[in-house]
Amino acid sequence: MKICIVGAGAIGGILAARLAQRGHAVSVVARGAHLEAIRRHGLCLVDHLDGQRVTSFALAASEYPSQLADEQGPQDVVFIGLKAHAIPDVLASIAPLVAAQTVVVPAINGVPWWYFYREGSALDGRVLKSLDPKNTLFRDLDARHILGCVVHLAGEVRAPGEVHHTAGRRLLIGEIDRSLPDPLSARIESLGSALTEAGFETVVSRDIRVDVWAKLVGNLSFNPIAALTCALIDQICGDPALLEIVRPLLREGMEVATHLGVEIRMSPDERIDLARQLGRAKISMHQDFEAGRRPEIDAIVGAVIELADWLGLEVPTVRMIDALVRSRARNLGLL
Repeated sequence: MKICIVGAGAIGGILAARLAQRGHAVSVVARGAHLEAIRRHGLCLVDHLDGQRVTSFALAASEYPSQLADEQGPQDVVFIGLKAHAIPDVLASIAPLVAAQTVVVPAINGVPWWYFYREGSALDGRVLKSLDPKNTLFRDLDARHILGCVVHLAGEVRAPGEVHHTAGRRLLIGEIDRSLPDPLSARIESLGSALTEAGFETVVSRDIRVDVWAKLVGNLSFNPIAALTCALIDQICGDPALLEIVRPLLREGMEVATHLGVEIRMSPDERIDLARQLGRAKISMHQDFEAGRRPEIDAIVGAVIELADWLGLEVPTVRMIDALVRSRARNLGLL
């Protein structure tokens, strides 16, 4: 398949390298020193799941999707590995890569902008301002191209052109249109097979929104705390005082999910046990603060507050953690 990764950071870089290793025609959209390193030396994957094995891959790379479209033509699959707040400014630019049958897979954290597309409730069609402030995303990409994706793996870009896969292999993919008679579509099967062959533990979801929330409540609870404390996941899970903050965050996030018709079939402590499986992973918001990048507060925390407001729910711990992490980001010049 022809596959373009728009945003070849940690997750996007891991996807690009593993899919290229299986012989797919992979191209990447990247910027700055990372782009130059990929052009000169290829994309280097350091696989910590396999004894820190190092492999490099020569890939077509550009800052501009249109240039890749001129060289490679429309793609079979486009993965979006950007931060959620970067998507509104970029989404229209991927149009040259997208033909009638192209599948677009946003492999992103937090509440996805497509969440209420043919979602089937009274909120069907609503747009979250925290994710789509100018209400342009559905204009810039026909949602019929989108497959939902929830990523359960961890990685870091530790040097330009060098991506480290540090934990996890699990990817969940699913149709986002709940009106479909059968969510197990041919394009899901095709992409699922390609990802499995590339070494991922691929799960085809019958309701991807349930999987979005199962991950989101963890991100909501662990990401801001990691950003505020500089703690790794295992350090948070091993600190009883921090877990006393994690638990109410989990409970409040689960309550919002429940009121949206999504039942998370685990307790807060079971969700904490799931996070423990990431070991000494440095979670994404921690990485963003450390690297001086804008953190994904809106998609991971702000969107949950916006949803709670829609639903008339009280989420005091989420509001408190949102105020703290935004204050730190502003004081560091990241917002």
